[in-house]
Amino acid sequence: MSRIQKFPEIMFEFDQYLGFLAFLTILTIGFWLMIFLLIFVIPYWVGGSIMEMIKEKREARKAKQEE
Repeated sequence: MSRIQKFPEIMFEFDQYLGFLAFLTILTIGFWLMIFLLIFVIPYWVGGSIMEMIKEKREARKAKQEE
């Protein structure tokens, strides 16, 4: 009795494969967007708000001295 080796059945159909690729693409884009925000945008926002606060205190001090 000889055993015939079967080929494995197809696990996914093509549209499921495209859905999986779309999911990985969206996940990757979200990951890099999060990294970009953490590295560039948030420090820029915090630094700008600190500089603005310093300017306001400086102007308040100057206005108080002029009175």
